[in-house]
Amino acid sequence: MKKNKNASQENIIALNKKARHDYFIEETVEAGLVLEGWEVKSLRAKSIQITESYIFIKQGEAWISGAHITPLATAAAHLNIEPSRIRKLLMHRHEIDKLIGAVERKGYTLVATKLYWHKGRAKVEVGVARGKQQHDKRSTEKDRDWQRQKARLMKNQ
Repeated sequence: MKKNKNASQENIIALNKKARHDYFIEETVEAGLVLEGWEVKSLRAKSIQITESYIFIKQGEAWISGAHITPLATAAAHLNIEPSRIRKLLMHRHEIDKLIGAVERKGYTLVATKLYWHKGRAKVEVGVARGKQQHDKRSTEKDRDWQRQKARLMKNQ
């Protein structure tokens, strides 16, 4: 049986809308996530918060920090559960090298924009981002309002 194309909305675990507001996202890269068993269960329940998360590169490996996974009440009590631990990202060497170049030479920041399921595995979308100034945020908001007004006018005609 063929899956519905609209089912991709169900695969999204968490979105980072704040990243789109605070940064210009230049490019995105998909990365896998190293998780423990209780974290996977919590992700299935969509109990994760990635708005304050960022990605850094240390010793040639990519890591995500600030992602808070709330443990379920049924999680094993004998485990040492740390909800906001630093988690490793799984990426190819050439992808990491490309990100290192963007961060070090061009002054970009790496942010997590989306967390989703792909073929049963948790993936994070890493955005290569440039920070917005206050006037950039205002102009983006003004453009969004204009597009909304234009859509209303076209709908009424």
